[in-house]
Amino acid sequence: MRFPRRPDLVLAHDWPAGLTAAYLHFTPEATPPVVQTIHNIAFQGRFSAEYLSSFELPIEGFSQNGFEFHGDIGFLKAGLYYSRWLIAVSPNYAEEIQTAEFGMGLQGLLYSRRASLSGILNGVDTDVWNPETDPDIHFPYKAGNVWTRRSNKAAFQAEFGLTQNPDALLIGVVSRLTDQKGIDLLAEAMPVLMRQNHALQCVVVGGGELHIERQLGHLARRFPGRFACTLRYSESLGHRAQASADVIFVPSRFEPCGLTQLYALRYGAVPVVSRVGGLADTIIDANAAALSAGCATGFVFSPNDATAIINVMHRVYKVFCDKPLWTHLQRNGSQQDVSWQRPAAQYGDLFRKLVPSHHSNQADVLSFSAKTAAGKRNIARRPPIAGSERSVS
Repeated sequence: MRFPRRPDLVLAHDWPAGLTAAYLHFTPEATPPVVQTIHNIAFQGRFSAEYLSSFELPIEGFSQNGFEFHGDIGFLKAGLYYSRWLIAVSPNYAEEIQTAEFGMGLQGLLYSRRASLSGILNGVDTDVWNPETDPDIHFPYKAGNVWTRRSNKAAFQAEFGLTQNPDALLIGVVSRLTDQKGIDLLAEAMPVLMRQNHALQCVVVGGGELHIERQLGHLARRFPGRFACTLRYSESLGHRAQASADVIFVPSRFEPCGLTQLYALRYGAVPVVSRVGGLADTIIDANAAALSAGCATGFVFSPNDATAIINVMHRVYKVFCDKPLWTHLQRNGSQQDVSWQRPAAQYGDLFRKLVPSHHSNQADVLSFSAKTAAGKRNIARRPPIAGSERSVS
């Protein structure tokens, strides 16, 4: 691989860029260090070995100590094997992917490279995700203003045909509707929760797998005025959900970092998340000790099953009924720094460590880290793969 101008460092994102490190490894001249990021190890980029010549890959690399993966060409495996350094998008996910439960077959390689594996959380674009200037919400408000959120809640209830009840606990779900995201578990738990608590409402925004869409559509017909869903991706509805719902629910089976819970903190919704990946890194559970210390920012539950979801929602509702305590929880969350400021500095520190001082000055590295943050931010804003565009309410 030849560059018109030799870079100081190459940052490769996920499996589509996984062969970058392999190409550079087999380049005869001196090459820059490669940092391979892991956004979601479930997506690995595996292709038949018959494409070796098409990809211009040397046969000597097609081995266990190379880019071969179960008889295929493994794009992500190549990046993990040949890169100088590896970055997962949260510290907890960096640990998880070294285990059989979360490593998706690559846990052995990742464990062997643990000395060169870091976890750096994502951030959010605080200009786009700003409740004070957000054009998609009904009533903009300053972060931490819980009173205006009540007006947004009423408008959101009306938009989805929910019963106008300011004291109802409104759960918002903004997600791809996939098994990874645990939405099937929510659908399993919801009938029990609805029967046990008549002051409970839920809105789901997102598209995805047909069997989950059917489950949600059935719930909307079974609980009119209390459960509603829009079975398509909608950026604007996603913003309004964050500004309106009391709770943003993220029951993922695995979650490398997660942005939804960060948006919730920013907007003063209370995140309720499973204890995996970046969700566990970013939310402090509202247990008795954390509530007493005033440091709680949401609710964290495990194991990830319908029973645990029912149990955590009981905890949520108990705190929700204590309005001063709930308000403190909302405001505490809104004070968290979810911007790119800290992650970009961590990228900068790592780049300085990997790039010899005579190759680059501090300004160059910091500029690179800022561009990296901006690029990851723009990737994060792309809509997920949506399912049907039907609305059920």
